[in-house]
Amino acid sequence: MKLYDVTAPIFEGMPVYKNKEEKQPKISTETNGHVTESRIAMDLHTGTHVDSPLHMLTDGDTMETINIDDLVGNVKLFDLTHVEDRITKKDIASFQIEKDDFVLFKTKNSLQDSFDFNFIFVAEDAATYLAEIGIKGVGVDGLGIERSQSEHPTHRTLFSHNVIIIEGLRLKEVPTGEYFMVAAPIRVQGTDAAPARILLFDGIVAE
Repeated sequence: MKLYDVTAPIFEGMPVYKNKEEKQPKISTETNGHVTESRIAMDLHTGTHVDSPLHMLTDGDTMETINIDDLVGNVKLFDLTHVEDRITKKDIASFQIEKDDFVLFKTKNSLQDSFDFNFIFVAEDAATYLAEIGIKGVGVDGLGIERSQSEHPTHRTLFSHNVIIIEGLRLKEVPTGEYFMVAAPIRVQGTDAAPARILLFDGIVAE
């Protein structure tokens, strides 16, 4: 069995969305004798994280409504590192994607260590296609699942069909294939997102 930790490390100066200073995590540490304690202030969309529908839907559901059982189980990882600009329906139509699948898309984003304003994203037609299939969730290696789309149709289409969205995966070392995923977002309540530790296990398949 091989384990892949596909979580981005959190540190001051890490890649954040659009390199916005206000999205940088701030870590402060105090030491009193032999006792050290640290505090962190951070955007809930920092690094690898799970979005809840509230992020893009007015009065949408919040993090505690996402069933942890839906974040633990089999996933299919597809290699799209050849794709330029955006993932379209045409790029994924030949993939074996079925109802209730959880899919992960590996793109050129995973090969970069800094934020790219032209990161690869999931286009509206691909989101509609996935929603119509009835997938359980989709994970991407960009810090956003979309960009340059007015009114955020990718987010909104997926959320309106109860599709879970994971952003900020680090998939550089992970080959195409099927894995057992354990995705554990911080157990915050009433929020639009939560940072998560996400592990992929090769060699385990749930019944």
